[in-house]
Amino acid sequence: MNADVPGPTDDATVDDLIAAAAAAFTRTVQSTPAERGEWLAAAADALDTHSEELVAIAHRETHLPAATRLTGELARTSFQLRLFGQVLRDGAFLGATIDHADPEWPMGARPDLRRMLVPIGPVLVFAASNFPFAFSVAGGDSAAALAAGCPVVVKAHPGHPELSARVGQIVSSALVESGAPTGIFAVIHGQDAGVHALRHPQIQAAAFTGSVAGGRALFDIAAARPRPIPFYGELGSINPVVVTRAALTERGQQIIDGFVSSFTLGCGQFCTKPGLVFVPDDADIDAELAAAVAATAPAPMLNESIHQGFSARMAQLSAGDGVRIAQAPGGGQDAPAASVFRLTAQQFIDEHDNYGAEAFGPASVVVGYRDVDELTRMLDLVEPSLTASIQAQESDAADLRPVIDRLVSLAGRVLWNQWPTGVTVSWAQQHGGSYPATTAPTTTSVGTAAIERFLRPVAWQGFPDALLPAAVRESNPWSLPRRVDGQR
Repeated sequence: MNADVPGPTDDATVDDLIAAAAAAFTRTVQSTPAERGEWLAAAADALDTHSEELVAIAHRETHLPAATRLTGELARTSFQLRLFGQVLRDGAFLGATIDHADPEWPMGARPDLRRMLVPIGPVLVFAASNFPFAFSVAGGDSAAALAAGCPVVVKAHPGHPELSARVGQIVSSALVESGAPTGIFAVIHGQDAGVHALRHPQIQAAAFTGSVAGGRALFDIAAARPRPIPFYGELGSINPVVVTRAALTERGQQIIDGFVSSFTLGCGQFCTKPGLVFVPDDADIDAELAAAVAATAPAPMLNESIHQGFSARMAQLSAGDGVRIAQAPGGGQDAPAASVFRLTAQQFIDEHDNYGAEAFGPASVVVGYRDVDELTRMLDLVEPSLTASIQAQESDAADLRPVIDRLVSLAGRVLWNQWPTGVTVSWAQQHGGSYPATTAPTTTSVGTAAIERFLRPVAWQGFPDALLPAAVRESNPWSLPRRVDGQR
């Protein structure tokens, strides 16, 4: 084994690291938002300083292109750390609310109540394979938890162990050197270590990005603990797209090119890949689709495990009644060719369990529909997803309301005339959805609201001002936004 690639972490070491995280929590829970913002900025600066080294390791371990993918992804990672610093400076994330004592309150005398959100405790993060920076060791889950004031233990993904260890070293050192307590950040390796950590009584929440099977197994473990904990899993997503006749007539080639670019991006290994597209059943687009797919170049998948899973999924798709209308030339054991399958509405209805399931790789399914009624019946069979998209014209508006309603019920993010494979990190972003998209449909794993997963509300009743947390003191020493007696 390469000396730089860690072996599995043993149970005793996991216990020691979690104990250190619990000890660090006694300090982080008392830290100010400004302090935590400085910690995050230091971590971001350290990642930027080591960018050349980290990108080289990531490229070697994941096969992802350095210049066109990994450099930008690392920049996204440091950006989101700094963005959470803005969240901390803004202060609204605390939800600080004050109700002064009111003897005339309509339901009887009201006591003085002060409510705000506090850190939940040490958090376990399961890193993802397909984004070795942005959804891995120092990714969005870790950034959100640290911003909330929670120490983090990361279970590294086996697809990039050397990178995980190095990022862990850089981030941990930067945090401690900027004033954060020792033990605030650690990385563990190995499936057994991750399960042991998830069962540890001092871990108070967990976050995961990965497969439905793996996420569901961990979710069940978290729920079966003597004291269950929140488990924020981002699992599978088919990401349906609806294309109208008017849109195809107006900009058919543009839609075809955008679709192919989106479902083949990153060799189809995005959780937001459009895996199911509904088009009018008389749409004559097969030749154009085939040509666009044929122009794509096969790319290697992240690792052998993912490639084996995709090969098995392709066998399932090929065994159904759909017709493969497009396949890229070439491809091989490490770089599968892109494919598109075409179905009738009845074929989809009869085989929706097969064709409506995620294929994590460069494959997608196109289904014909006769009218809006048939389309909405099929949408009722589609599992919830992270995204749902519409390619339409404004002239379609009168017919689209039931379609939009169905898509809103299915997804956490609904797109108009755009493709879903770009997920910006921002204040209004929502990256979530009902199961199997996630295990917690009321939350997001991307964007500033992701911090809310690692906070819990507490109300203080009748306390003297000096003993209250700073955010809900009468003097408001942090000058944070608050709701007071029902008024902003």
